Amino acid sequence: MAIQIGQKAPDFHLVSSDKAEVKLEQYKGKNLLLLFFPFAFTGVCTAELCSTRDNIGVYEGANAEVLAVSVDAPATLKVFKEHHNFNFTLASDFNKEASPAYGSFYDVFALGLKGVSKRSAFVIDKEGIIRYAEVLDNAGEQPNFEAIQQTLASLN
Repeated sequence: MAIQIGQKAPDFHLVSSDKAEVKLEQYKGKNLLLLFFPFAFTGVCTAELCSTRDNIGVYEGANAEVLAVSVDAPATLKVFKEHHNFNFTLASDFNKEASPAYGSFYDVFALGLKGVSKRSAFVIDKEGIIRYAEVLDNAGEQPNFEAIQQTLASLN
């Protein structure tokens, strides 16, 4: 089911790269940029998250936190985060519950790999309402970060 702007964001329970529990309720009172990406250490995913890292001041200035999610194991995400000095939380949807809840899930991805997160972006406001939603079927594309930043700016 596709996420609609204006609906309550689906709850999630994930495990961070630091092995801490990550839940939607932890972000109440802040805006959240929720990014789903297919795999750590791949070209487009690395470029997307490095760009997010390099623009973290824009998101902080909009009272927003960034959470990037993939189906990779927490240990893989820990190495990925350390290798690229990501300054935001990476979380594992290893159990493949959050990605489908957000309509961000390939049943079958490239090379026949099953159960992979689609590249997507959601802005969730301080009250847990979806204010921006973009799910990309083509994993080679990146979200429209200009539109994301405009949405975040409009929330403050």
